[in-house]
This record gives sequence, structure tokens and C-alpha cells, in this order.
Amino acid sequence: MSGLTDLTIAEARDGLAKGDFSAVELARAHIAAMEATRDLNAFITETPERALEMAEASDARRARDQMLGPLDGIPVAVKDLFCTEGVATTAGSHILEGFVPPYESTVTANLWAAGAVMLGKTNLDEFGMGSATVTSHFGPTKNPWGPKDGKDLVPGGSSGGSAAAVAAHACLGAIGTDTGGSIRQPASFCGVVGLKPTYGRCSRWGIVAFASSLDQAGPMTRTVKDAAIMLGAMAGHDPKDSTSAPMPVPDYEAALTGDIRGMKVGIPKEYRVDGMPGEIERQWEKGAALLREAGAEIVDVSLPHTKYALPAYYIIAMAEASSNLARYDGVRYGFRVPGASLDEMYENTRSQGFGLEVKRRILLGTYVLSAGYYDAYYLRAQKVRKLVADDFRKAFDHVDALLTPVSPTPAFPLGERMEDPIAMYLNDVFTVPASLAGLPAGSVPVGYSGDLLPLGLQLIGKPFQEKSILRIADVLMSAAAQSALPLE
Repeated sequence: MSGLTDLTIAEARDGLAKGDFSAVELARAHIAAMEATRDLNAFITETPERALEMAEASDARRARDQMLGPLDGIPVAVKDLFCTEGVATTAGSHILEGFVPPYESTVTANLWAAGAVMLGKTNLDEFGMGSATVTSHFGPTKNPWGPKDGKDLVPGGSSGGSAAAVAAHACLGAIGTDTGGSIRQPASFCGVVGLKPTYGRCSRWGIVAFASSLDQAGPMTRTVKDAAIMLGAMAGHDPKDSTSAPMPVPDYEAALTGDIRGMKVGIPKEYRVDGMPGEIERQWEKGAALLREAGAEIVDVSLPHTKYALPAYYIIAMAEASSNLARYDGVRYGFRVPGASLDEMYENTRSQGFGLEVKRRILLGTYVLSAGYYDAYYLRAQKVRKLVADDFRKAFDHVDALLTPVSPTPAFPLGERMEDPIAMYLNDVFTVPASLAGLPAGSVPVGYSGDLLPLGLQLIGKPFQEKSILRIADVLMSAAAQSALPLE
């Protein structure tokens, strides 16, 4: 049954419907694959018993001819930032060790209602703060595409465990969260599809918060069609989340018509940054050429405030993190270090419970929110955010989507850039603008670097127009595969 792990979600769905295999057989194959790839450290918590129970329930529904969900019997992995009832949720942090939520996040509840089967919880940068999945208390995750030149590679972050699990065929799909690129960048590094929906498309209720005005859940899969299927199951209005959009969920799979003739795709000139490797730019040009050949019109556009997006993002994200992480004090749940007084217990718990990167962001966030600096930093960053969003709105008066690189580099060796946080933050230079504007954006694998590592391209769409970027992404990925882009 090893071939079952090579199926896409769509193929597995069809195989289950035909009776070629059972949900239990599919689950067992992926449990074995999960165990066989433990050296990647993609999972923090494995849940094989629960997976088999859920698979048995799916088979029973099918046997009784009950109405089935769109993901019935499909094994998926969950980033360990989503609260899962009765299953440990750590956010990759020491301070949440031992925390078992008594409730289910809305997104995972939607997946289980759709019939999905939970294999386990995947590794991540602590509280989603990182671009390489190296800041986790439970150790770094390795990219399945490594090692190269004797060195293990990072899978990207913060959803690196989810990306690695999908790329290693340890699950058919996974969910991640994206605050400034945490789905798209690891998807690019691991050669999979990753989609950040419009802010508000998926509920944030039950997701451990990093930056509340930016966090958004999304799917990570091996094909665009699979991403469309998963997003349809995840999304929807949630009255428990005040930022959840009260909008119907379209049929994303039906939007994959394969026809993009007449659509306009913009190429923002500001994404050609100094020092960007030639192989990244060549793949970008090839992607544009493939879309042109498929009937799309390629249009040059300008997003003049792009260069200010990265610093504005880090000010806003760190300020919100400082506020959100104030709730972790050792009083009610998770890790606790005793002290002679309440204040000392807070200090001991937080100093030992949080990792270095999280402490850095809390300190910076607290600083930019402090008296005397709020106007100079946080308020000014919010004004820049509006300017960035205005740039996108003006560009979308002329185009249906934008095509850009995802990251300025392919996956880099594990351990590099650890001592230079600014170099690590620069990984997000192409992804944070769409996050600031709350726009849907996805990463699609289109080619390879000179070291034969995967490279993705990013498609950014209009608000709540995931259908458009999925349709373009499907054509782009298919065309890239058919054209067999040279391995530079």
C-alpha cells in the first residue's frame, strides 16, 4: 500500500469512492510514512490511534451510504498552532508544554466535519515567529529536499513542519498559518502549494495568536486542485471570530477551468530587489512567459511603497505579539516556574518558558508601544500599512492578479542566519506586503535552483478572489510541469 502515499487528495477521494482501498488502509499507509520520516522532525505530536478511529468512522459512513464530506477519509496534518480538543497544543514553545485544549479550533472542527482524518500536529517556529522552523522548543525540522553538500536544509517557516510533511508524502495535505509568509515561503522551499486566503476567509478562533490583524489559516498541498478542495472545507463565517467575513464559500474546485485567456497578470517592478539571485529572476520571467502563452495578458505595474512594507510589518507584528503573549504567565495552564512572589513566578516562567526569538519580539513590540515611541513607530507603521494597501487597490484596477517571487533565495542550510535576525527577517520581503493588505496569496512550485532545489512563484489576488489566483496557479503549475523548465 506504499503507493497510497503518492496519491493527491483528489485521487485519494476518487479511489475511496470507487472502493479501490478503504480509509483505514489509507490512514495506515500514512501512519507508516509518518513514522518512516521521523528524522525530519516534521511532527511534534503523532496521533495514530485517533487517525484510525476517524478512518474507521469514515468507512462506516461510506458503508451506510451516509452523506460524505469533501475530505472524508483523507489523512491530514495540523500545524501545532491550532487548538485540538484532547490533543496537546504547544505552539512549538516550552511555555505551553502540557497544555491540552478542552476545545477545538473552528478550522480544525470544519475539517473533521468534512470527514478529514488527523495524523498529528506539525512542528513550527515558536509561536509562528520565524522563517526556518529552527526556533521550536522541540528542535528544528529538516527539509525533505536535503541534505545538499552534506548539509541539512531548512524547510522554511513558520509552517515548516506542515510543508515538510506534505513534501515527504507523510500526509495528503496539511494546514498552516500565515502571518507574513509562513505558509507561502515554506511551500516554496519544499516544492509544494501553499495558500494564504484573504484575511477573514478562515476563522482565527482557536488558533494560538501571534499578530491578530495578520494571522490567517490556509492549506498546504501537493497540487492546486488539492488546495482548492481543502480551502473549501476550512473556510466559512464564524460568529466566534469578530474578524471572520460573513461571506459564502465559493466552489473553489469548480473555478479550476484551465482557461485564463483574457485575464491580466501584473508584474510589480518593485519586487526586483538588489542582490536577488539571477535564478530567481529567471524563474519569474519563465512564469510570466508561461502565463502569456496560456492566454493571459502580462502587465507591468508599480507598488511604490513596497520598500517600506517589511519594517512596517515587523513593527506591527511585534507590537501585537507583545500584547498577545502577555497571557502566558504560568498561572492557569502550561509551564510554570515557582517564585517567592507572584511577580517572581511570572519572571521565572516567562524567562525560562519563552525562547530567544520570542523574547526578542516581545521586547521590541513592548518598546514600540511604549509612551513616547507609539507615535514614532507603531502609529507610523499603521499609516504605511494603509499606503501599501492603497498601492494594491490601484494596481487591481488594471489587473486580476500579481505574479512575484516568493523568497529571495531557495532553501538554505540549517544553522545559517541564526546569529543574524535581520537576514532571517529579509526572507519575508516578498510575502509581507500581501499580508499587510490582507490579500489572498499563494505559492506555486514552478522550477528549480542551480542546486536542484525547488523554487516557487507567488500569485497575489484581489480581496476574497481566491478563485482567480487558484485558477491562474493551476494553469501555471500545469504549464511548468509540461514545459519541463530547465534545472538551472
